[in-house]
Amino acid sequence: QVQLVESGGGLVQAGGSLRLSCAASGRTFSVYAMAWFRQAPGKEREFVAAIGWSGGSTFYADSVKGRFTISRDHAKNTVYLQMNSLKPEDTAVYYCHAQVGNPAVTNYWGQGTQVTVSS
Repeated sequence: QVQLVESGGGLVQAGGSLRLSCAASGRTFSVYAMAWFRQAPGKEREFVAAIGWSGGSTFYADSVKGRFTISRDHAKNTVYLQMNSLKPEDTAVYYCHAQVGNPAVTNYWGQGTQVTVSS
């Protein structure tokens, strides 16, 4: 089992910045990759960014490239999402995701943190 706890959401004006954190606990040695997803009201959950837990390779949705940066801290078992130049369309609940195992995968989700960007 892996437990994920997000923090850092809030209300920010367009053009502002926020940093989300996701602290992992439990069987973190088995984590293969971690990611951030988001879900806006009335929309499906969508991929935002991912990072390989060992190698650190990163991947981004086109909509956030150049504005968001995902990073991880092994010592703290924490993944971060630095969000700059925020837009109203970035408003959503942001969820932390952990992939355990490869190729046989088990997925874990955090409870989410609200990000609201005002225009």
